[in-house]
Amino acid sequence: MLIDCGVTMDIKQRTVDGVVIVDLDGRLDSLSVPTMSQIFDELSSKAPAKILAQMQNVSFIDSTALAVLVKTMKRCRQHQGDLVISNLARPVKVIFELTRLDKAFNLYDTEEQALKAFK
Repeated sequence: MLIDCGVTMDIKQRTVDGVVIVDLDGRLDSLSVPTMSQIFDELSSKAPAKILAQMQNVSFIDSTALAVLVKTMKRCRQHQGDLVISNLARPVKVIFELTRLDKAFNLYDTEEQALKAFK
């Protein structure tokens, strides 16, 4: 499924072995957060909530988007699952490191590594 969030972000969803892979593309900012939040709220509300955020094509992330990811991770863990992140582009990875969220999230270099984490 492809969801066009306007000029800043596109979201695609697919499922592999019970894990919902959310391909994020573009800028994760205050313009795209309402749609992103709605999607992640829906996905994290069912047990087991296993979500992989694939962020290879994310060029920017702001604090509102980081807050959505933290909220989603907590909800997933409450529903016997997790939110893991793969393929962070270097500028976005730096933001995770500066905010120390690289310690809170399970980050993986590839989608394959992230999917193995759910097994």
